This record gives sequence, structure tokens and C-alpha cells, in this order.
Amino acid sequence: MTLSLILACLWALAANVLAAMPSRDNHWRRAYVLIALGVPLLGFVTYQNGPWVGLLVLIAGMSVLRWPVIYLSRWLRQRVQGSAGSESEAQG
Repeated sequence: MTLSLILACLWALAANVLAAMPSRDNHWRRAYVLIALGVPLLGFVTYQNGPWVGLLVLIAGMSVLRWPVIYLSRWLRQRVQGSAGSESEAQG
């Protein structure tokens, strides 16, 4: 097992331990820290092990941090629908 995969496993373990602890802000500060650590770690995993392993680690990270992903997808959907709606109003 490479160093990057060991670090990714430690990241996942830390994420699960942090999720089990109570939080006043619904774990958002912890999620931001995990994202800030996870993005470069994902690049390191992909560099050392290839894109398929990197994709698997990305999916695992997204399952741990699913609420930031859900809010991002909702925000992007609103942006796309909002711009598509304004274009159709301008043309019609």
C-alpha cells in the first residue's frame, strides 16, 4: 500500500471520528477542514496510483462529505436553471 493510500485511509478514519463527535454548527467547520485536506490528498493518490484509484477515493470522499456535495449540486442546478430561464425570457 502506498503512502497516499495510507493517508487517505487516515483521512477517512479522522472524518468518521469527527462525525461522531457533537458539534454546534452541524459539522460544517470540520467539513471545510476535511475538504481542504482532502483535495490535495486526492491529487496525491491520483498521482501515485493512477486515475481509477483516484476516482474510487473521490467517490469514497464524496460519500463521507455528502452534504457539501448535495448543497453544491443544488447551487449549480439553480445557477444553470436561472441562466437558462433568463435567456428564454430575453428571447421570448
